[in-house]
Amino acid sequence: CSQEDYNVISGNMSAEEFKAQGNAAFSAKEYVKAIELFTKAIEVDPSNHVLYSNRSASYASLKQYDKALEDANRTIELKKDWPKGYSRKGAALHGLGRREEARATYQEGLKCDPNNAQLKKALEEIESDSFAAKLFPDDVLVKIALNPKLRPYLDQPDFVEKIKAIQTDQSQLNIHLQDPRIKEVFLFLLTGNVNFESKDRDVPESEIKAESTKPSEPEPEPQNVSESEPIEKTEEELNREAATNEKELGNAAYKKREFEKALEHYGKAQELDPTNITILTNKAAVLFEQEKYEECIKVCEEAIDIGRENRADYKLIARALGRIGNAYVKLGKLDEAIKFYNKSLTEHRTPDILSRLNETQKMKTKLEKEAYHNPELSDQAREKGNELFKKSDFSGAVQQYTEAIKRNEKDPRAYSNRAACYTRLMAFQEALKDCETCIGLDPTFVKAYIRKAAVELLKKEYSKCLETCETALKHDTDGKHAAEINSQIMKCRTEMYQNDSQESVEEALRKDPEIMKILQDPVMQQILQQIQEDPRALRDHLKNPVVAANIQKLVNAGVLRTA
Repeated sequence: CSQEDYNVISGNMSAEEFKAQGNAAFSAKEYVKAIELFTKAIEVDPSNHVLYSNRSASYASLKQYDKALEDANRTIELKKDWPKGYSRKGAALHGLGRREEARATYQEGLKCDPNNAQLKKALEEIESDSFAAKLFPDDVLVKIALNPKLRPYLDQPDFVEKIKAIQTDQSQLNIHLQDPRIKEVFLFLLTGNVNFESKDRDVPESEIKAESTKPSEPEPEPQNVSESEPIEKTEEELNREAATNEKELGNAAYKKREFEKALEHYGKAQELDPTNITILTNKAAVLFEQEKYEECIKVCEEAIDIGRENRADYKLIARALGRIGNAYVKLGKLDEAIKFYNKSLTEHRTPDILSRLNETQKMKTKLEKEAYHNPELSDQAREKGNELFKKSDFSGAVQQYTEAIKRNEKDPRAYSNRAACYTRLMAFQEALKDCETCIGLDPTFVKAYIRKAAVELLKKEYSKCLETCETALKHDTDGKHAAEINSQIMKCRTEMYQNDSQESVEEALRKDPEIMKILQDPVMQQILQQIQEDPRALRDHLKNPVVAANIQKLVNAGVLRTA
């Protein structure tokens, strides 16, 4: 076991060690535990006035003011010239409602130290409470009832509750003065004007100031005086404070980009508080800015080791891991960066690290593609694919065409050839996707349109097939593929008319929402009705390019027939 654990077991802990633990418990607002520890310290060193003072503060925090008073008296007995003893006693008397005695105690303490800020502040609070107590005496509700202008307020429960709250705790006056009713009563009690006419009457500022000094914020409860007073600090606590100051100086230097100065401050802070890993992560940030990435990684790793040993917050561990990932990105070691980003996300998931991980993965993929890019090897793989295609080894051909695409993803020929393989393998969706990619790379690549039309014909999407063939004819400017395209059109029309039953047309309509949209258009419905009544009207309507395109789609779908 540790030396500290041994001391506890063997009962060899010193008064200072008990006091340090008591201070820690007090800071954590574990007042019962603090009292136990201060009591043990007193048993070891009963002549130490500071221990009684600290235990008095703990009792006051639990509102056990009688016990707090006993310890405060003992503090003064042991050291009569120590101002804090009078502060403790005054706070306890104030808590017991013995304001006059508290005032006298604070005044006596100021004789020891006339400039003591805590005693002065406490005395001001006593004076303020006395004023409020005089202004809101026990019979204040009777006074309000006797004023016809104010009497109706007594029928309002919340008003009565506020008056009682002020009588119980005079510091509530400043809070409730925001209520116009309380303000009106306050002015009535202040001026003694029984015939108070208006709640908006202006009262001279000097008239109020002569009687009252109103703080700008609500008065703290008496026990807060003892809570806010500093407990005597251990050397470790003082070192931590000094480390925090050095760290702040380092942060200020970092913002000014005075990196060497920042490192100097962070170094001092680390010496004072070696278990604080935020100092190390801040130091790593400076090294990162100095482009000393290897050193940055080492400092972050040190921070992680110290954090694990001291059970540091997982968010701080995550920050150090993320910073290592950033350093590895700068070093070009993307695999390592991705590994540490994932570790950081395991500790604590943040949008920033997740975004950096995604960016790094994309960067890695891009670099791998660039490193793999080789047009010559792409052509070789495509030729191998062509040979396998001729041998009807379509699966093998797909592999070679895929390799060709990896080597040169901008070559449309590999996509077109792979689409032909997919068509033979009945993988229509993959074939269409490759055709679209090929057309996207080269909109004039006629062979891609022909292969796309072939897939649409196999899927019985006759309208789309005919549209694709018409687009192919437009791009086939030299007529090299005209025969093949016209053959595809004839196949499509033949198959379309062979299946030209009512059921097949209805099925085609269900599969093609664009045709349904045309048929449901009121304008197109009127045009089709005119054509049915007078076929010669068709010629006039075809002059409109939009109407002509819609009619052509209906013809291609087999919905409309023309002679």
